[in-house]
Parts: sequence; structure tokens; C-alpha cells
Amino acid sequence: MKSVVLEEAEAILWSLRGVWDEDAVDDLDHALQSAHLAQADGADDELILAAALHDLGHSPLLTPRPDHDRVARLWLTPRFGERVGWLAGAHVAAKRHLALTESGYLDALSDRSVDTLSAQGGQARVGSQWTSNPWWPDALRLRRFDDAAKIPGAAAMTVAEVLDVAGRVVAA
Repeated sequence: MKSVVLEEAEAILWSLRGVWDEDAVDDLDHALQSAHLAQADGADDELILAAALHDLGHSPLLTPRPDHDRVARLWLTPRFGERVGWLAGAHVAAKRHLALTESGYLDALSDRSVDTLSAQGGQARVGSQWTSNPWWPDALRLRRFDDAAKIPGAAAMTVAEVLDVAGRVVAA
């Protein structure tokens, strides 16, 4: 029997089917590809789960808002812990930081990601509340999974596999 938290996570994931924040893949495919990339990179369960659910703020089950990173943090933290929430909540700050500090990063972003970067405040040195956190390197990893998870038909985890990861995080 699934816990309420896992049922909520499953509903959120499935609600992303048909939500288009990118041109190439919907948000469910994006989430599952992000999780796969994290897993393939050797990420731990918390980072895999944060990668899968970082864009849950786009879900029609919630109130979609421009600050979807904040929505993700607020939704994830009480359900899956501070680190999962913080990592998902840091993905916009990581994009803003990388766009300013890493040569070629901005040129590699999708057109839609460039558009949203502008709406998110543009390139910026983010504050020490982000960069001094010991989880910051993993937030940058999550951002790279996010950026790469926009390819139709690319390898992806299944919803069931993400829920297995979520179950392990809840149990830990």
C-alpha cells in the first residue's frame, strides 16, 4: 500500500503529462529524463528525486507560478526532507549563476530556457545563501540534468521507478 506522500508524488508526476514548458518534450518526459540522467551520473536517491520533481511547480494540481522553484521547495521539503526541497528549489539560481560564470553555458540553453532566464532575473551572481551551502555542487549537477533533459525519445526513468526512489527517501 502506497503512503499518502507517494500517492501525491505520483499524482504530481502524471499531472505533468501535456504540460509544455519546453518545445520538444512535455514536463513529464522532462522530469523522467532528468531523473534518468541523475541516476546515470551516480547521484544518490535524494538528488534523483529532486531532479525528477524540480519542475512540479508547473503542475495544474498546484497553482502554477513564475517562481516554480520556490513552489517545488515548499512542496518537497515537508514530504521528502530539506535536501530534496533545497536542491529542487535551487535549480533556477543555478541556471542564473552558470549563465553568468560559465563560458558557453548560455549558448547551449534551449530557446525556451533563455526566455525563462530573462523572466527569472537574468544572469547573476547568486548570493552566498546558495553558493555556501554544502549542497550547491549537487544543485549545479541538477541544473545540468535539467538542461539536458529535453530530447524527444531520450532514455528516461518510469514513474514507477521514480516512486521507488521516493519510497526509499521517505524510508531513510
